[in-house]
Amino acid sequence: MTSSRTPRTTADQGDRVPLPPVAPEVVAAAVEGLTSRLRKKLDAAIERCAAAPVAVEDGAWRIDCGADAEVTLHPGASGTVVAAEQARCTCLLAPRCLHRAAVLGACPVADPGAGGPDRRSADPRPGGAGEGAGAPDAGPGTPDASTARDRVRPSAAPAPTSAQRSAAAGLWAAAAAVLEAGTPAAGAVPQAELLRAAHTARLAGLVRAEAAALRVVRGLRAARARHDGHRLADLVSALCDLLRTTDLLASGSPAPGLVGTVRRDYRPEGGLRVHGVLREPVISATGYAGVVTHLVGEDGRWYTLADVKPGGPSRARGAGTAAVALGGGALDHGALARGGLLIAGATVSPDGRLGSGRGVRATPLPGLPWSSGPVGALFARPLAEAVAQRLSPDPWDDPEAAERAAREPVGGDMVVVGARGDQVLARALPPGGTDRPDGPLIRLVAAGSHPDLAHTANLRRLAARPGLRIRVLGRVDTTRTATLHALAVGPVPGTGPTLRLPPEWSGRADLGYDRLQGSHVPPADGSEPPPAEATGPDPLADAPLWQARRLVELAVAGGRRTVAEQLRGGGRGAGGTPGSARLRRAGFHTAAELGAALAEEAGRRGRDTFGRSTDADPDRYARAWLAAALHLAATERALVRATWEVPRPPVAAAAR
Repeated sequence: MTSSRTPRTTADQGDRVPLPPVAPEVVAAAVEGLTSRLRKKLDAAIERCAAAPVAVEDGAWRIDCGADAEVTLHPGASGTVVAAEQARCTCLLAPRCLHRAAVLGACPVADPGAGGPDRRSADPRPGGAGEGAGAPDAGPGTPDASTARDRVRPSAAPAPTSAQRSAAAGLWAAAAAVLEAGTPAAGAVPQAELLRAAHTARLAGLVRAEAAALRVVRGLRAARARHDGHRLADLVSALCDLLRTTDLLASGSPAPGLVGTVRRDYRPEGGLRVHGVLREPVISATGYAGVVTHLVGEDGRWYTLADVKPGGPSRARGAGTAAVALGGGALDHGALARGGLLIAGATVSPDGRLGSGRGVRATPLPGLPWSSGPVGALFARPLAEAVAQRLSPDPWDDPEAAERAAREPVGGDMVVVGARGDQVLARALPPGGTDRPDGPLIRLVAAGSHPDLAHTANLRRLAARPGLRIRVLGRVDTTRTATLHALAVGPVPGTGPTLRLPPEWSGRADLGYDRLQGSHVPPADGSEPPPAEATGPDPLADAPLWQARRLVELAVAGGRRTVAEQLRGGGRGAGGTPGSARLRRAGFHTAAELGAALAEEAGRRGRDTFGRSTDADPDRYARAWLAAALHLAATERALVRATWEVPRPPVAAAAR
């Protein structure tokens, strides 16, 4: 019988019960305890364990690893394996056995904050609460006011301590080794080295560096397992963030945001009046699932209330209507997303998470329509202006400010002009929604791709009705041309064809939960003018930067040797090849030079005193790759910002 403490069932992932998350240090210690002979067999053993039968009984996971070998996992109250004794094997070599290490290596890497109140966490990704993100804070309570007040971070960032610099140097070395090896060679052992270094970084208080290292490990696992949701660009971004952060920390830089903040750092806010805006399902790559409800205060500040625990898609679906655990409030998340709360004794984390401590009291309030109050203010400004504000913080100068800005939704009125695959193509309407669209071509993409969620089906329904006017709340994709991850939609007030939602939906549809039907979309009657053409310039796609992107990604996907061999064989990369000439002709001289430097460093080989070939310096190669990756990211971000700008009429431009 499955324990009531374990919400996961075989229905969550087909016929297989998902394994519980495991703390990084537990995995690292298990791999470190193996002999060199067993380490060579570890990757193959992990693949076998990923398909081995799993049974859950009385809160214990039992994995059949063959004759006379069964591994049992006993997660703690948090649902996470956080200690070595919580993983046991019946074989004679236990605990330093291949079975135990392979099972732990097949488990998801736990979020840094999942093991209890003493564990720190930071999620450096924009949209960290979405699918594939680390688990949002699901702790049962928050510190009292005096403790929270004592832990407020000072405004001036101190220089890293010697222990922090040493931990950062170790993490840099582990990351550089992974980069040099490439994804095919970055198996369980290099990953364990990275996890061990991440654990050392956590002990030294390097929250951001630890979180970046865990993102790299998860990306490597997804790439090696060929998961459908894996994107090489995400792994490149995570590795770039890790190398940059650890390099600056190891050098003693006091730049703000490098150390990171404690996710459970709640501060007293007194009384708050918040209004529900939308709810977003969470299905995490770390084995967590649930819901995050987004709210906005009277001053326009965004807040979130999360219910995320170990589980799979079924828990994400059920959490959307689960009771809100905040100060005895009588609302569920569905009602809160369309209602509001008056909170007394509120505590709030720096990134807007509402705490649920013992001193918090909440009273339900009637909801506000999207056309009035602080929610209506979101649609009273041009969409391009709101997006420019989200993209304005520099992620390298102040990474935490850039992350917070990118996570906050933006709103705008749009008219659907067509579809491209699973994307909805739309153009922004001026505030008020009564004029012809004059904004850039916008791509609305699903915020969650899991088939159990409603995102994709809802977007297809909208794309099938060109000319439909919709009010959209979404999160800006900072890496793609004029793209929004659509979270919720509603009707546009005024004239023109728009959504016809049921009264109980309060004029909005959460795209992850509410399913749009044919009756919610008015049929085309031919009376409205045709929508604007679904075309427009794409500075990012039209630029030859793909040459530089290809080289940067090839270094991660194949490793140093692959880059050197491809360029020696006449591959069209960015180092002294026709690709480099194309970059220079387009004005991207720095990208061409950095690509050439990376290609040269990839093929560099040292010589000892006797003239014998020696291993090249991994640090120099990592720095060359980091320089190329950082410049590429900054250039692409500038081009993304340009795609959101409203085109100016040629006549007006000529008059100036």
